[in-house]
Amino acid sequence: MSPLSMPSIARETTRITLAAATKVWARIALLSFGGPAGQIALMHRVLVDEEKWISERRFLHALNFCMLLPGPEAQQLATYIGWLMHGVPGGLIAGGLFIVPGVAAIMALSLVYAAYGATPALDGAFFGLKAAVLALVFAAIRRLGARALRTSSQKAIAAAAFLALFLLDAPFPLVVLGAGLVGFFGERLGLPPVTRAAAEGSDEDGLTAPDQQPDPRRALAAAAVLGALWILPVAALVLAFGPQDVYARIAVFFSKMAVVTFGGAYAALSYVAQQAVERFHWMTPPEMLDGLGMAETTPGPLIMVLQFVGFMAAFRAPGALSPLAAGALGGLLATYVTFVPCFLWIFAGAPFVERLRGNAALAGALSAIAAAVVGVIANLALWFATHFLFGGHWRLGLLPAQLPDPATLDPAALALSLVAGALLRFGLAPALALSVGAGLLLKLV
Repeated sequence: MSPLSMPSIARETTRITLAAATKVWARIALLSFGGPAGQIALMHRVLVDEEKWISERRFLHALNFCMLLPGPEAQQLATYIGWLMHGVPGGLIAGGLFIVPGVAAIMALSLVYAAYGATPALDGAFFGLKAAVLALVFAAIRRLGARALRTSSQKAIAAAAFLALFLLDAPFPLVVLGAGLVGFFGERLGLPPVTRAAAEGSDEDGLTAPDQQPDPRRALAAAAVLGALWILPVAALVLAFGPQDVYARIAVFFSKMAVVTFGGAYAALSYVAQQAVERFHWMTPPEMLDGLGMAETTPGPLIMVLQFVGFMAAFRAPGALSPLAAGALGGLLATYVTFVPCFLWIFAGAPFVERLRGNAALAGALSAIAAAVVGVIANLALWFATHFLFGGHWRLGLLPAQLPDPATLDPAALALSLVAGALLRFGLAPALALSVGAGLLLKLV
C-alpha cells in the first residue's frame, strides 16, 4: 500500500463523503480573503458552526499545532482537518484547493503588472479589497477572542503576546515558546487554570477518531515521499544549471524560507525583502510592497507574495525564454517549494499530535499557545490597519513600536472600512464586491 494512502490513520465517516467535503473546501478556498485571521475564522464558521464536521476542541487542537509550524498556518490547518476527515487524500485536496485560487490570481496579476505596470484600475480594486480585508480581520479577532480567551489567565497571555510583539518586536518563536511553557508548567504544577475553560465542552464531531496509536513507520514513509518530492527537484536544478542560475536560486532560497517562516508572511517579509532587493536585486522596494498588496487582497495565504517575488526574479533574468514565460515559471517554482513542505509537516506530525490530545500538560501548552495566537493576530491586524489607514508613523521613544500619525489619516480608507464592516453581516461576498466597486469609483472618477 502506498504510504500516502494510509486509510487507517483517518477513516472516512458515513456522514461526510470526500466529494461533499471537496465542494466545501473549494468554497472555503474561493472565500479565503483576510489573511490568517480571516481565513481561520472562515474555516471555523464553515466547519464548526455551519457544517458541524469538527468540534470546537478538535479545531483548536489542530490550530495550536499548525501555529507551531513554519509556513502558512491557515493552509496547514485546512490540510490537517482534511487529513482528519479523509486521510492523506483529504489533506491533499483540502490543502491543495486552499492555494489554487491564490496561485491563479497572483499569476494573473503578476502578468498584468509585469506587462503594464500599476494601473488606476488595479489601484482602485486593491484599495477596496484592503478596506474589506481590514473589516474582516477585526471581525475575526472578535470571534476568535470570544472563543479562545475564556479565563483571566488566557487574556493575560494574549495581552502579553500582543505587547511583546507590538512594543518590543519580540521574535514570534520566542512568544510562542513562552506561552507554551506557561501552559505546560501551569497544568503540571496545578497553578491557576490557563486553558481549562477553553477546553470544556463536547469533543463529539462527525469524525471517526484516528488510530490512537500512530504508526511511526507510516509517518516516516509519508515524510520520505514528500521530502523527495521537495528536495530532488531543487537538487536537480542546482546540479543541472549551477547554483548561480536564477531558477536554482529561487528553488534554494524559497526552500530555506519554507523551513524558517515561523509567524507567517509578515514575520518572513523583512528577510525576504532584504534578500530579494539588496542581495539578489530581483525587485525594488515599491515592487515588494505591491506584491504584498496583491497577496493581501487575493484569496489564499499571505505567503503567496513569494510567488510574486519568484515571478519578478525570473522575469528580470529570462534566459532563453520570453520574460513573461520565465516569470510564470519562476512564480510556480517558488510556490512549489514553499507549499510541498507544508504537507510534509502535517502528514508526518499529525498522527502523533492527535495522540497527544489526552495529555493534560501538552494540551495545556497548546491551548496557552492558542491564547497567545489571539495576541499575535491582533498585532498583525493593527499593523495592517495602521499602514492602510495612515500615511505616516512615529516611533515610540526607544522602542521599536511605530504608532500612526493622526494627521495622516485617510478619511476615504476609514469610511470604506467601516462600511465594509457593516456589510459583513450580509456575507463576505457582498462586502468584497461592494468594496471593490467603491474603490474603483474612488480611483477612477
